[in-house]
Amino acid sequence: MSVARLRRAARESVSGLPREFWWLWTSTLVNRLGAFVATFMALYLTLDRGYSASYAGLVASLHGLGGVVSALGGGVMADRLGRRPTLLIAQTSTAVSVAALGFVHDPVAIAAVAFLVGMASNASRPAVQAMMADIVRPEDRVRAFSLNYWAINLGFAVSSMAAGFIAEFSYLAGFLIEAGMTLVCAVVVFLKLPESRPTATAEQAEAGIGLGTVLRDGRYMAVVALSFLVALVFQQGSVGLPVAMGRAGFSPADYGLAIAVNGILIVALQIPVTRFIEHRDPRTLLVASSLLAGYGFGLTAFAGSVGVFALTVCVWTLAEIVNAPTQTGLVVRLSPVHGRGRYQGMYTLSWSVASLVAPLMSGAVIDRFGAEWLWAMCAVVGTVAGVGYGVLMRRLPTEPSTPAAPKADAEPEVRAA
Repeated sequence: MSVARLRRAARESVSGLPREFWWLWTSTLVNRLGAFVATFMALYLTLDRGYSASYAGLVASLHGLGGVVSALGGGVMADRLGRRPTLLIAQTSTAVSVAALGFVHDPVAIAAVAFLVGMASNASRPAVQAMMADIVRPEDRVRAFSLNYWAINLGFAVSSMAAGFIAEFSYLAGFLIEAGMTLVCAVVVFLKLPESRPTATAEQAEAGIGLGTVLRDGRYMAVVALSFLVALVFQQGSVGLPVAMGRAGFSPADYGLAIAVNGILIVALQIPVTRFIEHRDPRTLLVASSLLAGYGFGLTAFAGSVGVFALTVCVWTLAEIVNAPTQTGLVVRLSPVHGRGRYQGMYTLSWSVASLVAPLMSGAVIDRFGAEWLWAMCAVVGTVAGVGYGVLMRRLPTEPSTPAAPKADAEPEVRAA
């Protein structure tokens, strides 16, 4: 492909999106570029503070539990207070709690602050996704969510590499730098992003949309359940795969080499693959990505070298690239305009719960039955999710498109709750 065609493809990938989206995208990128603490937290607790691996695992679990609690709370705040206030509160609270985590030494205090960090950092996710849905045209949403997912992975790849160097110099510096960069995100939101929450009519305000409304939405809760199954599979890349490779005699460096393929492929392929799938049938994409994820991990049972492990990572990474923006677009499509925060919160909850369940599941299966059974289970779960998406989306209503990008404080769509 010529340089001119590459430039044209790049322009088409980023054109047509409103200015507010790019400020929100910038905030996401800065946030992920500064995400050091999650990377070196276990090393900090075990090497620098001298705590046991069990205690480090407990702190990680409490951090994840905080995310579970705030998934729904952040969604409710995004609908009641607005997207912008929720982002400001969540990001400011994250900055304060991360900085505090670098100074506390008592084990109970560390565990409590880690819980607060998990709760504060996860509370912004429903608001980000709801705001993105508010300000981007329906036909551009898959592309917008894909660009946001690309920013998350690019930032994480850079921060993961930087975390090691920062930890060698000073763990406290890592805490303070992350806190400072999170405050920068809050400043960007405060200065550049207007409130995007659609104004409810008197009739809509009277009817209201609560968490009970979300729970009674059978089609949407089925999507959340399927999202949970897919998330369980994808989580094995960070919880089941390193354990299985270690049991098979591979070193941490071997695992690092294999899993690095995931980040490299997402950064390299997310945008071009999105251009290919942007206007294709979401049902086909979700079914295919679920099967690819399940059988990508299933093939790990036959891996006997780092190269083969890396090839299996390529398979399920392609599934991740396709699934992430398509799934998020489906969530928006099924969410009523004035309940997007709560609906996004429930979707975020499915991934938060999966991050808690996956380590327990993979550990128990590997210890009792062996890693081969874990990979077989991934294939089964991916198949179930694929069949579920195929059945669920047979009569999915067609989403209307709009001729021009809406203003940040306007919402041209009319949806049925």
